[in-house]
Amino acid sequence: MALYIGVMSGTSLDGMDIALIEMGARPTLVATHYTPMPAALRAELLGLCASGPDEVMRCAVAENHWVELAAQGVNALLAQQQLAPASIRAIGSHGQTIRHEPALGFTVQIGNPALLAELTGICVVGDFRRRDVAAGGQGAPLVPAFHEALFNDDTGYRAVLNVGGFSNLSLITPTSPVAGFDCGPGNVLLDAWIHDTCGELYDRNGQWAASGKVEPILLETLLSDSFFKTKGPKSTGREVFNLSWLKHHLQSLPTFAAENVQATLLELTALTIVESLKAAQPLTEELLVCGGGAHNGTLMARLAALLPHTTVSSTHAKGVDPDWVEAMAFAWLAHCCLENIPTNRPSVTGARGLRVLGAIYPA
Repeated sequence: MALYIGVMSGTSLDGMDIALIEMGARPTLVATHYTPMPAALRAELLGLCASGPDEVMRCAVAENHWVELAAQGVNALLAQQQLAPASIRAIGSHGQTIRHEPALGFTVQIGNPALLAELTGICVVGDFRRRDVAAGGQGAPLVPAFHEALFNDDTGYRAVLNVGGFSNLSLITPTSPVAGFDCGPGNVLLDAWIHDTCGELYDRNGQWAASGKVEPILLETLLSDSFFKTKGPKSTGREVFNLSWLKHHLQSLPTFAAENVQATLLELTALTIVESLKAAQPLTEELLVCGGGAHNGTLMARLAALLPHTTVSSTHAKGVDPDWVEAMAFAWLAHCCLENIPTNRPSVTGARGLRVLGAIYPA
């Protein structure tokens, strides 16, 4: 059985998830390591998500800092498991998204796979998204194929919801190819607002949102964004939904209590997920939630209330830790690349056809 490592650093920029998996009939999680994102590196990376001076050099420097942190985490995981680099077939590294503009024909994930291979002594597969974009796709989401491999048991209508910085759905049925798309902001606005207002990195269990009340005028204004009216394969990122976007809308409205803004942002996340799911797969029997949002009790309760005929639970219900699904996915994507297995899904991204994703950097 081959061993692979997946490295995932998402739009939340809270840290790096590093997962060791064993490839059998289905991928199995063997061990994990979490590396918090240092404040200085987080600021460097956030600064690259919008235009600024001397971007090329800042990007190159930040990329190498990111790789050094990833390599430390990988090497710590190997030491913890008493494994030599030679025992790992490959690392699947997502890199860090700094721009995602598929309508303009590009997506950028920095992560210098060559340096990661050098610092770990392990073959690295990276740059997964650009192959799909080159084929006319959105380049995201890429995890639906993995969700299908992990959770498809040929019974019923199931959906897998990942709530990271942004939320995306995978729709799994016994009769059709997996479908999927981004729904909109997941934690990105919730995290940005509580950090800007209270200095906290995130709203633990959604408690601050639960203390407020939804402001209907604000909710209606936020829902008017053109992204929510788009049908079919779609993806989004910090280019669209960010603190400046939120403050721009707040400026034109009466002043609201800060906790009411947070409550409204949570409702925005919940409603856009539920409306997307109902439109695409009205008879969903089971919704499995992974990502950081699975720990937000307020959000989970709201999803359950909005979906009374659907069982809403964390992926824990299927024996898979919700915190590690995406890191596992990129380890699996590395395996598929080395085995020449296509892993994009045209039904998800809108690409012209199936493509093998990833670029290989031998150790």
